[in-house]
Amino acid sequence: MQYVKLGSTGLDVSRICLGCMTYGLPDRGTHAWTLDEEASRPLVRQALEAGINFFDTANVYSDGTSEEIVGKALRDFANRDEIVLATKVHGRMRPGPNGGGLSRKAIMTEIDHSLRRLGTDYVDLYQIHRYDHATPVEETMEALHDLVRAGKVRYIGASSMYAWEFSKAQYTADLNGWTRFVSMQNHYNLLYREEEREMLPLCADQGVGTLPWSPLARGRLTREWGTVTERSAGDAFGGRLYLDSDRSIVEAVTRIAADRGVPRAQVALAWLLHQDTVAAPIVGAARPGHIEDAVAAVDLELSDKEREELEQHYTPRAVSGH
Repeated sequence: MQYVKLGSTGLDVSRICLGCMTYGLPDRGTHAWTLDEEASRPLVRQALEAGINFFDTANVYSDGTSEEIVGKALRDFANRDEIVLATKVHGRMRPGPNGGGLSRKAIMTEIDHSLRRLGTDYVDLYQIHRYDHATPVEETMEALHDLVRAGKVRYIGASSMYAWEFSKAQYTADLNGWTRFVSMQNHYNLLYREEEREMLPLCADQGVGTLPWSPLARGRLTREWGTVTERSAGDAFGGRLYLDSDRSIVEAVTRIAADRGVPRAQVALAWLLHQDTVAAPIVGAARPGHIEDAVAAVDLELSDKEREELEQHYTPRAVSGH
């Protein structure tokens, strides 16, 4: 495994981040395809043994049970001081007023619930899980800063939003002497590259590390076009993210993978890992092979010609994933 500094910080993270939305009780939350604790634990352990030290979850994943399962597994299999544990806040956790969002009340409430579920005293990276247009950005940034000062959070990060919104949050922090975001968890892969227009240049300029979610485009980059899986069959959100014309990109991935004699996932991830601002793609893993492919992609070098072939069929599209 290779390691890299997260943005302009001194924090070392593995080039692969294990995305933990896959782990949680199937009958809790909105993801019926998730793995329960018994099925999840061996995958978390395999990731650790492969050198992955970076784990990302969220309070809303499987109604909090993802945090519970991941936290327990990491306590059993890892040294807390050696891992980088990330979670997120924004989504609605209960009905009624103040059950979600990024108000001071919501943030202060949800960090304590996340820490309890994770079984830890602090979170290494606390991320806002989208922008909250109903809350003044000053309120959000000050609350996050106070969590850092209180020792409950080491670093803060953001997730999918417009570049102007991210810039506004950063200069609000600067104006008030508050903690800045060090990372951007955004939607970025071979089938969705709109982030290259504004967000990625902004992150490069500001020394912000990016952590792409859905790096394999909900699995579309790893299988024959049109294949339906248990997850894709019920993934209404994912169905809105990509276009029929993306088939030519998937076919390019298939050709290069065949020429190299490697799985398609390795090619798609290797392309992302070549991008200058990308610190660690967030890779979900439901089977041991998923982790094996992700780790192998770190050492897969693509030629300029191969990268050109992968990129040439992309067509502009509307912004999505925010």
